[in-house]
Amino acid sequence: MFVFFLLFLCFLSPLPHSLSLTQDGLFLLEARRHLSDPENALSSWNPAATTPCRWRSVTCDPLTGAVTSVSLPNFSLSGPFPAVLCRIASLTTLNLASNLINSTLSAVAFAACRNLVFLDLSQNNLVGPIPDSLAGIATLQHLDLSGNNFSGAIPASLASLPCLKTLNLVNNLLTGTIPSSLGNLTSLKHLQLAYNPFSPSRIPSQLGNLRNLETLFLAGCNLVGRIPDTLSNLSHLTNIDFSQNGITGHIPQWLTRFKRVNQIELFKNKLSGELPKGMSNMTSLRFFDASTNELTGTIPTELCELPLASLNLYENKLEGVLPPTIARSPNLYELKLFSNKLIGTLPSDLGSNSPLNHIDVSFNRFSGEIPANICRRGEFEELILMYNYFSGKIPASLGDCKSLKRVRLKNNNLSGSVPDGVWGLPHLNLLELLENSLSGQISKAISGAYNLSNLLLSYNMFSGSIPEEIGMLDNLVEFAASNNNLSGKIPESVVKLSQLVNVDLSYNQLSGELNFGGIGELSKVTDLNLSHNMFNGSVPSELAKFPVLNNLDLSWNNFSGEIPMMLQNLKLTGLNLSYNQLSGDIPPLYANDKYKMSFIGNPGICNHLLGLCDCHGKSKNRRYVWILWSTFALAVVVFIIGVAWFYFRYRKAKKLKKGLSVSRWKSFHKLGFSEFEVAKLLSEDNVIGSGASGKVYKVVLSNGEVVVAVKKLCGAPMNVDGNVGARKDEFDAEVETLGRIRHKNIVKLWCCCNSGEQRLLVYEYMPNGSLADLLKGNKKSLLDWVTRYKIAVDAAEGLCYLHHDCVPPIVHRDVKSNNILVDAEFVAKVADFGVAKMVTGISQGTRSMSVIAGSYGYIAPEYAYTLRVNEKCDIYSFGVVLLELVTGRPPIDPEYGESDLVKWVSSMLEHEGLDHVIDPTLDSKYREEISKVLSVGLHCTSSIPITRPTMRKVVKMLQEVTTEVPKSRSVNGGNVPCSYEGASHAINEV
Repeated sequence: MFVFFLLFLCFLSPLPHSLSLTQDGLFLLEARRHLSDPENALSSWNPAATTPCRWRSVTCDPLTGAVTSVSLPNFSLSGPFPAVLCRIASLTTLNLASNLINSTLSAVAFAACRNLVFLDLSQNNLVGPIPDSLAGIATLQHLDLSGNNFSGAIPASLASLPCLKTLNLVNNLLTGTIPSSLGNLTSLKHLQLAYNPFSPSRIPSQLGNLRNLETLFLAGCNLVGRIPDTLSNLSHLTNIDFSQNGITGHIPQWLTRFKRVNQIELFKNKLSGELPKGMSNMTSLRFFDASTNELTGTIPTELCELPLASLNLYENKLEGVLPPTIARSPNLYELKLFSNKLIGTLPSDLGSNSPLNHIDVSFNRFSGEIPANICRRGEFEELILMYNYFSGKIPASLGDCKSLKRVRLKNNNLSGSVPDGVWGLPHLNLLELLENSLSGQISKAISGAYNLSNLLLSYNMFSGSIPEEIGMLDNLVEFAASNNNLSGKIPESVVKLSQLVNVDLSYNQLSGELNFGGIGELSKVTDLNLSHNMFNGSVPSELAKFPVLNNLDLSWNNFSGEIPMMLQNLKLTGLNLSYNQLSGDIPPLYANDKYKMSFIGNPGICNHLLGLCDCHGKSKNRRYVWILWSTFALAVVVFIIGVAWFYFRYRKAKKLKKGLSVSRWKSFHKLGFSEFEVAKLLSEDNVIGSGASGKVYKVVLSNGEVVVAVKKLCGAPMNVDGNVGARKDEFDAEVETLGRIRHKNIVKLWCCCNSGEQRLLVYEYMPNGSLADLLKGNKKSLLDWVTRYKIAVDAAEGLCYLHHDCVPPIVHRDVKSNNILVDAEFVAKVADFGVAKMVTGISQGTRSMSVIAGSYGYIAPEYAYTLRVNEKCDIYSFGVVLLELVTGRPPIDPEYGESDLVKWVSSMLEHEGLDHVIDPTLDSKYREEISKVLSVGLHCTSSIPITRPTMRKVVKMLQEVTTEVPKSRSVNGGNVPCSYEGASHAINEV
C-alpha cells in the first residue's frame, strides 16, 4: 500500500519541464547550446515548452507535431555545424544560410539526415572537403553550399542523388575537375559551379544529358577548349554563363618538358573554338554569356534567332557579321560584343522589336549608319560604339530618346551636325563624340541636359561660338572641345559651372579677352588649356584664385602685358605661357630652368639667367657683339666648371654604391633639383618609415626649398606575380606606368633610379604623413568629421582613376590607411603602388597571383584564399579604410579576438547599435553623414565580390553623403588619363 501511495503522489506532482519537451525539441536545444547567438534570435526556444512547434523558424507537421523544417538564415549564428539537427528524423528542410558557421562538415554529419529535401548552408565559413555522406540523402532536391571555403574535389558520389534539382557550389576553393558523372543527375535544373579554382579542363560533354537543366553557371572555372555541341540538346536551358574562363594560375613546370605543342595546348587557352552547333534547339534560352574567352569563328545565326534577353560575347576573337535576326528578339535588352573583330553593319531594325537598354560594340570593325530605331521602345540608356567605322549622321531619332544616359561614339567616321534633341537630352550624363568629322554648332538646346557631367567634342569640325546656355549645366565636370573650329569669346556664364574640373579648348579660333570676374564658382578647376587660339588682352590675375589649379596652358595666343605675380600662389605642375606677346619679368617662383620653356616666344620677357634677354631695345649689332663675347666667356667658365665638376664627381662616385649613376636615373616631371644629389643625402638619420619593401627617407635638398620622400627598395626586383628575380626592364616599365599618372589624389613620382643593386623612388613629400599615423597619433584631434570625409572622397577619386581611367587598369593590391598620405592642407593621396608587385594589364577579368600581396586586415576574403585578383580586392580594402575613418579603430586589434574590424563593426551594429561603432571624438551633429559613409564601407566589404560596387559607384555614393562639405571634383578628377595603350573598356561596364 505504501508503494502505491508514493506512486499516487508522483502522479500528482508536475513533471520536470525538460521531460515534457518532445525529443525533437531537445535536439533543437542541444543545437542552440553549441551555437553562438549574439542577436538572441533563438530566445523563443524555451525549454519550458512542451513542443518546439511555436518556436521561431521551426515548422512542424500539423498532424504528428514532428519538426519538419528549421530555417535560420541571416541570424548571425556562429560556431560549428550543429550536426545534432540531423537526428530529427522528420526534418526535410535545413536552412542556415548567411551565418558564420565555421567548421568542417564531418563524414558522419549527415548520416542521420535521411529525409532532407532542402539543405542550404550558403554564405558561411565552412571549410574542408564536401562530405561524401551527402550522397546518402536520397531525398535531397536542393543543395546550396555556395560562398564558403570548401576545398578539394567535387565528390563524384553526388551524381548518385536521384532527386537533386539544384546543385550550387559557387565561390568556394574547389579544385580538381568538374566530374563528368554529374551528367547522371537527370533531374537537375540548376547547376552552378562558378568561381572555383578548378584545374584546367574541358566542359564535360556528359552535361548534355541533363535534359531538364535550366541554369548552367560555369564562369571563372578554368575551363578550356571547345564548348561541347552536346549542350545544344538542353532545350530547357534559360541561362548559360561561361564567362571569364581560362587558367588563373601558372602552367605547371613539368608540362614544359613536352616537346609537342598539342600536348600542352589545352592548358594555354581559355574557352576557344567556335560556338557549338545546333543551338537552335535551345528554344528557352534567354541569357547567354561567354565573354572574356578566346572564342573564334562567327556568331551563329541560330543563336541570334533565339528569344534572347541578353547576349554577352565581348572580349573574344569573333569575326564576321552580326546576324540581323538578333533584331527580331522580342526580349533583347542587352547586347555586349565589344573587343572582337566583327565587321558589317548593325541591323537597321535593331531596337524596333525589343526593349533594348544597352549596346556596346566598341573596338570592332563595324561600319554603316547607326540604326535609327534603336530607341523605338523608349527604354534605351547606353549607346557605346567607340573605335569602329560607323559613318553618316547621328540619327535625329536619338534626340527623342529621353531615357539616354550615356553616348560614346569616339573614333568613328560620323559626319554632319548633331541633332538639337541630342544636345538637350535630360538624363544624359556623358556625351563623347571625340575623333569624328562632326560639324555644325553646339546647340543652345544644351541647356536641357542638366545632368550632363562630361561633354567631350575634341577632334571634330564644330564651328561657331560656345553658347551662353552652357552655363546652365550645373553638373558639368569636364568640357573638352579641342581641335575644332570654334570661334568667338568664351561665354561669361562659364563661371557658374561650380563642378567644372577639366577644360580643354585648345586648337580653335576663340578670341577676345578672358574674363573670370565671377571666378568664385570655379573652385574645382584643375586643368585649363586654352592654347593655340587668338585670345588677347592680359593674362587674368584672377587665375591665381583657382585654388586647385594644376595645369595652365595659354600658349600660342596673343596675350600681352606683364605676367601677374599672383600666379605664384598656384601650385602648378604644368605652366605654359609661350608664344604670346608678354613682357616684363617672370615671377620669381618660375624663374628657373624647370619653367624656361614656359616663356619662350615672348619677345618682351627678360630674364638673363634663362637666356631670355630681348627686352631693352639695344641695337642688333651691339646685341650680337655682346652675345658673342658673352658666349665666349660663358664657354670658358663652363669648361673650367665642367673640369672641376667632373673631378669632384669622379671622387664622390667612388663613395656611392656600385652602379649608381646619373645615366640610370629616369625623370617623369621637370625637376628643380639634381637627381644625383638625392642619393648622396640618404642617411639613417633621415629615415621616416620602413616596411617590407624598403625604407623611406626625408631628404631636404641643398637649396633648402625642396623636400622629397625617397623610398629605397630592398631585395631584387619582383615581377607582377611577386616572383623574385624579374628582369630590370620589368621594373622600368612599371615605374614608367606610375610616372605617367597625373592625378591630384595620387602621390607624384618625381623620378627613379635603378642600378640593378639599388633602386630609389623619389616622391613628393607629404608633411602630415599617412592616414594611419593621424588616426593613432597626436594629430587625431585634427581629424574632425569634415576632414575625414574629405580624405575619404580624395582617396576614392585616386583609386577610381586607377581602375577606370588608366589603360591598362591598375589594381593597387595594397590599399590601406598607411598608403593614403595627407599633405599640409589635408588633401589625401594614394601612395605606395608597391612597384615591385604592381599589377597592370588587367582588363575586365581576374588575374591570379602566386603570392598574396596586401596587408592583414585589408585583404579581401576571396583573394586570401584563391589568389584571384581584380579591382574588387581594392574595393574591399578601401571599405576597411572607410570603417577606420568612421570608428577611429585599426583593422586588427586584440579586442576583436580572432575577428577583424569588418566583423567587429557588423557585430557591434547588431548588438550595441550605431553609437557604439562611431568614434566618440566625432561631433554628433554629423551622425547621419557618418552613418551613410559607414554604409558605403559595409557595402564595399561585402564577402561576395560581385555585390561590391565599382570605385566609380563608390565615389558617387560618397558625393551624395552631404551637400555641405565640398564634393569631389569628378570621377577621374579631371586629370590626365594614363591611356597610352589605347582606350579602356573598364569604364564601359560602370
